[in-house]
Amino acid sequence: MDDRLLNVVDVEATCWEGASPDGQPSEIIEVGVCVLDMRTLERVGRDSILVRPARSSVSEFCTRLTTLTPEQVAAGVDFASACALLGQRYRASERAWASWGDYDRRQFERQCAATGVRYPFGDRHTNAKRMFAESRDTSKRFGMDAALQVAGLPLEGTHHRGGDDAWNIAALIIDMSRRGRWPASSG
Repeated sequence: MDDRLLNVVDVEATCWEGASPDGQPSEIIEVGVCVLDMRTLERVGRDSILVRPARSSVSEFCTRLTTLTPEQVAAGVDFASACALLGQRYRASERAWASWGDYDRRQFERQCAATGVRYPFGDRHTNAKRMFAESRDTSKRFGMDAALQVAGLPLEGTHHRGGDDAWNIAALIIDMSRRGRWPASSG
């Protein structure tokens, strides 16, 4: 098991303003990964994997939110290939991983179950949003952008882009780690 490196993951998925259209489940269209060295507290890797949706389309609302266009994600890999890349490139089944909240973990679980694709991650997941609230001794669950403001950290890149959000979440984990408020077994 690789305890030195932590995969910080953020997904973007198809979404709509209001209810999803009939027969169009929310699907991952981008997997952002930031690899965090938990000994040096340095971000040592960054990636954005575009994923081609198979059962839904990118709405105008989704493009406004994420900046991702239907054409961009159409050029991405299929979901099974994205999961395989996570295993090969980031040893996802072996490394601990973190995401902002449980949405990302649940979205992978749902989509893997619906498509028959093997779940790429191991069971060592940390909900960074919950850890941030605990580290600040509050029950308030901050969005990532608000958490950056509370921590006095800049928002780098484009919010709601997986690679940039994973990078920013990693900055929050670094901040919590430096303050001794990140679980030692999580990376």
